[in-house]
Amino acid sequence: MSSATRSIVREASDEAARLARGLFAHQVEGLAFLVGRRRAILADDMGLGKTRQAIVALSHLEPDGPHLVVCPASVKLNWEREIRLVHPEAAVAIVGPEPPPASGSAGWVIVNYDILGRHAEALEALRARGFVFDEAHFIKNERSRRSRLSRRLVEAAPADAPVYLLTGTPLANRPRDLFPLLKVAGHPLGRSFLSFAKRYCAAHHNGYGWVTDGASNLEELALELKGTLLRRRKEDVLDLPEKIRTTLPVSVPEKTAGKETRRVLQLLLDAQGAQRAGRSGTGSGRSASADRGRLVAQITSLRRKLAVAKVKSTLELVEGCVEQGEKVLVFTCFTEPAEKLAEHLGKSALLLTGKTPARRRQAIVDRFQEDEGVRVLVANLIAGGVGLNLTAARQVVFNDLDWVPANHLQAEDRCHRIGQAGTVNVSYLVAGGTIDEFVHAVLQAKTALSRAVIDGEALDGIPGDALKALEQVLGQLSPKLADRSLDELGADELSSLIEELRESLPDPGARGGSGEPDAAANAEVLERALALLESSLQGAGVRRFRAASSAGGGRFYELVLTGSDLTCSCPGFEYRGRCRHARELREGLDAGNRPPKGITELREDR
Repeated sequence: MSSATRSIVREASDEAARLARGLFAHQVEGLAFLVGRRRAILADDMGLGKTRQAIVALSHLEPDGPHLVVCPASVKLNWEREIRLVHPEAAVAIVGPEPPPASGSAGWVIVNYDILGRHAEALEALRARGFVFDEAHFIKNERSRRSRLSRRLVEAAPADAPVYLLTGTPLANRPRDLFPLLKVAGHPLGRSFLSFAKRYCAAHHNGYGWVTDGASNLEELALELKGTLLRRRKEDVLDLPEKIRTTLPVSVPEKTAGKETRRVLQLLLDAQGAQRAGRSGTGSGRSASADRGRLVAQITSLRRKLAVAKVKSTLELVEGCVEQGEKVLVFTCFTEPAEKLAEHLGKSALLLTGKTPARRRQAIVDRFQEDEGVRVLVANLIAGGVGLNLTAARQVVFNDLDWVPANHLQAEDRCHRIGQAGTVNVSYLVAGGTIDEFVHAVLQAKTALSRAVIDGEALDGIPGDALKALEQVLGQLSPKLADRSLDELGADELSSLIEELRESLPDPGARGGSGEPDAAANAEVLERALALLESSLQGAGVRRFRAASSAGGGRFYELVLTGSDLTCSCPGFEYRGRCRHARELREGLDAGNRPPKGITELREDR
């Protein structure tokens, strides 16, 4: 080794030790991942410190900035706090109500997704040298305004600006949710949505358009994501206390939401009958979109009535926890039950909803964390379930159910994160004999699907959308109901029908973690993480390969592997971001670090 090489290695070692100071071993590994590539998705479980890893990585790669952080409004103040913990003297500007700083400014700029449009031109003019999109599943809809504006900001920046997408739930519902994130991250699979959907979303044309809400080739997708997406579970990297989930059946008045439940099922049956007859609506002349709107409105009304009906049971559970000296988080999707709960609990409770101004939310969190007189935080699932640190609580109660499992997982992990010293108990209140039972079963299935893609597991028959699942299983039972109106069903018959619908769902199977990490191996884990960071600081190695064209004629394509990034010069890769050559090479290297038959390594430059 030459003296120059030794000097580079020594500098990298010293820098790695400096950057890793105060970080957990898994955070050092994550830092190595981020530093080693300029665009990436960090998809760690909630509570593993994604914010700190991104701040340290961006500060190292682009010390002067400006850095732009785009996040939900509820966590803007938390981002400012985290930045100052790493860099006490840093310039931090929070956008809203104040405008963005002028072009040419340095430091950090924090803005929430909801006001991107209002400040788009000023933010583009910043030409940020680094980006963080926190809770990046907020841009999972490619056509949404926030998603389009996020892409515009990145496109207006220098081409080599680091872009990090942070999310504990990169797959909120189905594989297609990943596509907008991959597009922002510059992954080759983000080039063509139709190609992505055909390969990984079981896309098919139904005569009206492409249906892309399925899942296919999940193991291959997980392999393709290596090098761009890093995912760690808490149980794999931290010796955290347990999280225990409990489903609590509760009773509601017999006729609660019965009318709405019948109406939802009838609308779905009518729509299925219309589709079989070749019509787009229910046969009354309305458009399909109007029918869908009526259905969603009916479902919302159904869920709201169930949520209010369960407040009494929730209060009993919460008051029992408080009597035992516990602090409790209570989540609900609706304002009415939230206000009823907070009103009944009085001064011992705080209320956080979508109406709570962003500037007050951190103060509410701090009071819940620090004030012993405050025992309960009642929060809207969306407003209070993202980005907040609520480790003072060990009890989490869901008064009602959302149809997106990612929202529940986010909310659970407001207290099951770094800093939690006790076992976290999560209670889901499910109203027996109602649509609650079906939704709860769908949530379990959807959670299994989310883990399948991100953790490289394979699942079949798991519905990717709660409403789609209801349509699917109702279609299987509809012949039994052809000769009678749902309005004729009594309460017991309706309850039995819901039970049959629930049992018709595919069983996702038992899925658990891989156990607790070995405490004796912590030093070894940290040493290995530091070695990865040193390697990243020294720069990614480049390997080149050659593959023969299937068309023959002596034509060859070149594949280039830079770190974990793989590209191919063939037309298929140029258009779709994937090809047979790249897939086979990845599989060979993943299996034994050797190229497969038909692909030759040209040279190695590490």
